[in-house]
Amino acid sequence: MTTLSQLIDIFSPTTPFTPPANWFQGRTAYGGLSAALALQAVLAQPDGEMPSLRSAQITYIAPMADGLTFQVQALRQGKSASSVAVDCLVDGSIALRAAFIFANARQSRYHHELTVRPEVRAPESYAPPPSKAPLPIFFSNFDIRFVSAAVPGSGSDTPELLAWVRLREAAGVAPQVALLALGDCLPPATMACFTEPAPISSMNWTVDFVQQPADTTGWFLLRSRSLHAGEGYSYQLMEVWDEAGKLVMIGSQTVAIFA
Repeated sequence: MTTLSQLIDIFSPTTPFTPPANWFQGRTAYGGLSAALALQAVLAQPDGEMPSLRSAQITYIAPMADGLTFQVQALRQGKSASSVAVDCLVDGSIALRAAFIFANARQSRYHHELTVRPEVRAPESYAPPPSKAPLPIFFSNFDIRFVSAAVPGSGSDTPELLAWVRLREAAGVAPQVALLALGDCLPPATMACFTEPAPISSMNWTVDFVQQPADTTGWFLLRSRSLHAGEGYSYQLMEVWDEAGKLVMIGSQTVAIFA
């Protein structure tokens, strides 16, 4: 199994790259890894030292399976904020397009926190998924502990998934890259309502970084909840907290459902 640390160590943005089999989700690389590689392509630039990552917008256009290369374009560098675009190419066509916003911290009189973390027990209180559970191949890169009976395919009345998650190996990986690789690992929330398997496909992912913990080797609590589903699409919100209960990331996603 190729860990995230090993993968990032051999990754070069302009050298055709084929993700290892243990990072696949169906016929394409896992979306969180694809986003993380786009970010790593920015950080790998000769002038890749940036302020803190504040926001990322990822559009999944085509399967990313073989011969990936990444093109980085600096859009604007201001006094406090910088915008960078990244395209992932497969056979000369764009398979993923990403936009990243980096910005320095500023003094502000305004502080509030209105997102409430669910009341859950420590990660060790929950069992890992059964070994025979029908989970994606890329799950092997994470320790995952679902904290309720609502799991993919459980026929739940509520389209929400909640789980403790940690990367099995992320030593030496930039914290923001590790968080992108981890933040999209839960299946789409609507899958909690599924009673039989059906194809799904993430179409985009917008994620905002509330803060960036220096250590990304521990557990993070991930929640994904669908706010609306219809006409073959689901629209969901996503939140990530660290073990201390601090909100780390928030996001939203459009998912195509073929059922």
